[in-house]
Amino acid sequence: MTHPDPFTDVLDGPMYVVTAAAGGERAGCLVGFGSQCSIDPPRFAVWLSVANHTYRVAREAEYLTVHLLHQDQRALAELFGEETGDRVDKFASVHWRPGEGGSPIVDQLTTWFTGRIEGRIEGGDHVGFLLAPVAVCPSAEGPAPALLRHREVRNLAPGHPA
Repeated sequence: MTHPDPFTDVLDGPMYVVTAAAGGERAGCLVGFGSQCSIDPPRFAVWLSVANHTYRVAREAEYLTVHLLHQDQRALAELFGEETGDRVDKFASVHWRPGEGGSPIVDQLTTWFTGRIEGRIEGGDHVGFLLAPVAVCPSAEGPAPALLRHREVRNLAPGHPA
């Protein structure tokens, strides 16, 4: 994410923190590739870099939790984007609770859903995880906060090279 890319600059999608748990490990990373991909049944696809610790945990997981980042949550984007779970326990510095299958739900990230992994899609240096929603955060009162976008975090130095 450290260099400008005209293609991703045009898309400028929202940023997510994706978490997983399996085999006694938990993991989470900053993700810029994700989208709803079906209305009926509802499905979402999220793409994880094969270089990431989170990917290695997610391969064995049954569920992933996808958290949307709001604009005022850049510090969490830095934690989950610039640190690697190979060296740092990212969850030691945030409040979290286990969701479905132990997938961590980060309390500060109030817009989230957990999905059961229905399939995987090879995509080059990323693998797509097709998710069927099984739990969704409660609806918040008032207008939705603005989301943190790719252009606002593209200068982060990734914990693992992309």
